[in-house]
Amino acid sequence: MNVKTLFIGCLGGLLSLNSCSETTETADYSAYVNPFIGTGGHGHTFPGAIVPHSMIQPSPDTRIDGWDACSGYYYADSTINGFSHTHISGTGCCDYGDVLLMPTVGKQQYITTDPESQHLAYASSFSHQNETAEPGYYSVFLDTYQVKAELTSTKRGALHRYTFPESKEAGFILDLDYSLQRQINSEMEIEVISETEICGHKKTMYWAFDQSINFYAKFSKPFTYTLITDSVTMDNGKRLPTCKALLHFETTNNEEILVKVGISAVDIDGARKNVESEITDWDFDKVRQNARNAWNKYLSKIDITTQDKNDKTIFYTALYHSAISPNLFTDADGRYLGMDLQVHQGDTINPIYTVFSLWDTFRALHPLITIIDPDLNTQFINSLIKKHQEGGIFPMWDLASNYTGTMIGYHAVPVIVDAYMKGYRDFDVKEAYNACLRAAEYDTAGIKCPPLVLPHLMPKAKFYKNSIGYVPCDRENESVAKALEYAYDDWCISTFAEAMGDFENKAKYERFAKAYEFYFDKSTRFMRGLNSEGEWRTPFNPRSSTHRNDDYCEGTAWQWTWFVPHDVEGLVNLMGGEEAFVSKLDSLFTVDSALEGEMTSSDISGLIGQYAHGNEPSHHVIHLFNYVNRPWRTQELVDSVYRSQYANSIDGLSGNEDCGQMSAWYVLNSMGFYQPCPGKPIYSIGRPAFDKVVIRLPERKTFTIIAKNNTKTNKYIKCVTLNGQPLITPFFEHTDIATGGIMEITMSDKPTKWGKNN
Repeated sequence: MNVKTLFIGCLGGLLSLNSCSETTETADYSAYVNPFIGTGGHGHTFPGAIVPHSMIQPSPDTRIDGWDACSGYYYADSTINGFSHTHISGTGCCDYGDVLLMPTVGKQQYITTDPESQHLAYASSFSHQNETAEPGYYSVFLDTYQVKAELTSTKRGALHRYTFPESKEAGFILDLDYSLQRQINSEMEIEVISETEICGHKKTMYWAFDQSINFYAKFSKPFTYTLITDSVTMDNGKRLPTCKALLHFETTNNEEILVKVGISAVDIDGARKNVESEITDWDFDKVRQNARNAWNKYLSKIDITTQDKNDKTIFYTALYHSAISPNLFTDADGRYLGMDLQVHQGDTINPIYTVFSLWDTFRALHPLITIIDPDLNTQFINSLIKKHQEGGIFPMWDLASNYTGTMIGYHAVPVIVDAYMKGYRDFDVKEAYNACLRAAEYDTAGIKCPPLVLPHLMPKAKFYKNSIGYVPCDRENESVAKALEYAYDDWCISTFAEAMGDFENKAKYERFAKAYEFYFDKSTRFMRGLNSEGEWRTPFNPRSSTHRNDDYCEGTAWQWTWFVPHDVEGLVNLMGGEEAFVSKLDSLFTVDSALEGEMTSSDISGLIGQYAHGNEPSHHVIHLFNYVNRPWRTQELVDSVYRSQYANSIDGLSGNEDCGQMSAWYVLNSMGFYQPCPGKPIYSIGRPAFDKVVIRLPERKTFTIIAKNNTKTNKYIKCVTLNGQPLITPFFEHTDIATGGIMEITMSDKPTKWGKNN
């Protein structure tokens, strides 16, 4: 069935097929970005000076421990510990915070013995009134030292500029033993190369069990120094190794001292080449401008027209957050650290990336990138294939070329299959297909990861789903969530198998894809845990949550019952038909939002009824109304999410940003559509937020979306045309975007009953 033939059409006002001409001059889109969005609440973003998908992320660190220290920065804090060079955007787990640099004036205090303190001995107070964050630039005035700190960066190097007062006791503390959440430092070494150069290496054990980082720093002013490489006894009696360099010099009033910093996972020489190849002089303003230019180039991929300045800021900040990770991991000389933790010689034309939060990002981030930069998405896919080859299997959550085993499913599969089905195939398709089959099987052989990670990376749940057809809840934690995600991933494999002409595996994985049916209890009309005796787990409470220790994953039965994106028709039938399905789906948004349990998951957030927008399992659910002839419900609920879950404020995200997923949802939906099932290249139309959107595609093509009569109250769609042709269902195909064209959407303040019967 051709979805383009199905949607109610306008009676008039059909558009020309010709796209609007666009100016070749890049506007300053960066002016609309607010990097502080998500630095409050539990968004876990950071405001540091970065460029798109960069290796290095220089940013201020305001706290060390706790869930809200995941990115190192929390807006409610009033002290800064320093500026470290690696950060993760919006995660619920913490790592990084490497190579901390802090300017000081006066006698340097560096010993912190309180293991509960969020502040280092040399921390400085600051005021948000004296703090600025823009794409590619960050600055703050450090009140304790009366020093202005400024940061900017390239892909592989950071450039700091500090303006000092007059002092005979000015300097820096370069803290190598520091890290977020006090990680175990298994290796540390620091060396002063000359009166202006310092380098070092360390290896930490934390979320990433074996994370190596090397750094090289060059200062614009000669220094004297003291190295601190012994250990300190904490108040709790524990001795911790220290590795710091205390740098000293005299300064005149308003004297500027600059610092170049390069990092590398390979070696110190790689760190030096990384910064020297990209920052050749001491021109801070030039590097800052180049960083802004890089952001403007990326942000210009989508041009929106709206009179609402806040909405414009929310949109471009979301687009900005969508380009922080995955992160470049290949050095300037082409070397990189592989998943086998060995150094490999690659090239910079086809670089390797890291920080793949696949449980989150397969849903919206990667689909977004297939639209605005499919070549970059292909680079990500090639990275995932390399990781499979080097480590023995696709990563679930790759951090610094470490298997972490975090989250569930094998979601490199939908990332690859979605790109393939959209026609983007510039990768080793046969190798990718075999890697997908490998990911779906239970086989612990040949995987290069720590023993503690292996049961999570290769859970026994795969054995059960392949051997007995379902995952028993008394034998496997998070059994329902795992099983539902396996069913979806296996559907993706069946689609891939058909494209590859492998009809035996097509049939096998089609059968696995229907396994979701085992978990639906018709008496409660929820997905429930089924034990090894074939009996439902009791007692059962659909709003009960025990974080990461029940039948669901960061959710409840209310949220997980709907995760069948590949077979909505089958789920509708399970629930008793369209009317019964709609009644149940409506209730998701209207029931009481209370959760029950002693350890409810903090990730269940952004609640509208029991719909939890703050976490990823819910992100496709609103669009299910489009499949059952209730498009107005999709429209009004998408509108409700815009107004209640996103804002131009520090707590403007309703949950963890999760490496761009939360923001990518907004970017896609605010343009007017979403892809509920990656792997099936069909978009569901929702509620466009803007009067006009122009997506700048490869080969100078454009796809334009015009919303007529678009106001805050006109949240319903009256009719839609695509390239002048009326549509009669709220779906269209990826090729409609990729080939370029114009979609015109006429808005109304009244719901319209669309459907094939009208």
